[in-house]
Amino acid sequence: MATLDENVFHLFSYVMTPTPEPMSPLQTALAEQGLFVLDGALATELERRGADLLDPLWSAKLLIEQPDLIRQVHLDYFLAGADVATTASYQATFEAFARRGLGHEEAADLMRRSVSLACEARDAFWAEPAHRLGRRRPLVAASIGPYGAMLADGSEYRGYQGVSRQALADFHRPRLQVLAHAGADLLACETIPCLDEALAIAGLLPEFPGVQAWLSFSCRDGAHNCQGEPFADCVAQLDALPQIAAVGVNCTAPEFIESLVALARSHTSKPIVVYPNSGEHYDAVDKVWHGEGRAHDFAAQAMRWHGRGARLIGGCCRTGPDDIRALKQAAVAGGALIEA
Repeated sequence: MATLDENVFHLFSYVMTPTPEPMSPLQTALAEQGLFVLDGALATELERRGADLLDPLWSAKLLIEQPDLIRQVHLDYFLAGADVATTASYQATFEAFARRGLGHEEAADLMRRSVSLACEARDAFWAEPAHRLGRRRPLVAASIGPYGAMLADGSEYRGYQGVSRQALADFHRPRLQVLAHAGADLLACETIPCLDEALAIAGLLPEFPGVQAWLSFSCRDGAHNCQGEPFADCVAQLDALPQIAAVGVNCTAPEFIESLVALARSHTSKPIVVYPNSGEHYDAVDKVWHGEGRAHDFAAQAMRWHGRGARLIGGCCRTGPDDIRALKQAAVAGGALIEA
């Protein structure tokens, strides 16, 4: 029979034992499967379907003009095998909408619409019982584009010297306040060209408890982000931040991904996310793509990246549903979607 002192000790131990934090939807998914398949490009896929995006708002323009087309692209990525839809909010900022004459609340409503369109596509996909076989319910990631996307001058592929971390935080906070509460499962902070911007965003996340984000850099080569800072240092500085659910690289040429994954693996314990572009070069002045795409063997490359340690893999500019379908098929054939 326990003594009074023993009972008090056990009660004290129970009270003092911290309750484990519940896993986020992304953490749950990664605990159950070895590879999480992202979607592919949104804007360039919309263009391929006839949308005119020669506009500073880019894909966010269609939140106003053709929301049904955005919803359809999200649905087509789910049908191709994507486990997540990334919203059309990359270039949806208060500053950009203000230049169109839209007020603060109108802009916020359009940002929320980007999430609702993806959720509607996900719900339509999931309503069909056949789509649930061997699948987890897909997630919705609210895209948080970089400061350079608002400038619409291609500086997310150069960086921006002279812009302070505080200025970057002040830019990101209002949009985060909207998208963090818009109904997405997580945030996709993407195409970040420099460490200061990454830390500015990460520093804001504690203002939104429970919100998780992946953060991916744009990189100029296999070792540096687009501003020229060592990618390994960037990854290492995000490693201890609990609201960063995954870290990696996007909208970067495919030939650099394997090296970047290896660097990330050696500098973080977090899941690694990669979604490169097709390998073509974007001319931000003339708004055209040059060169030849190198994503023709996208699925085979993706499985090599997975073998090196990437856990979240998809495509960025100039990739499409066919690339994601091929990736999904390769992942199933290779056993990458079984329990991790």
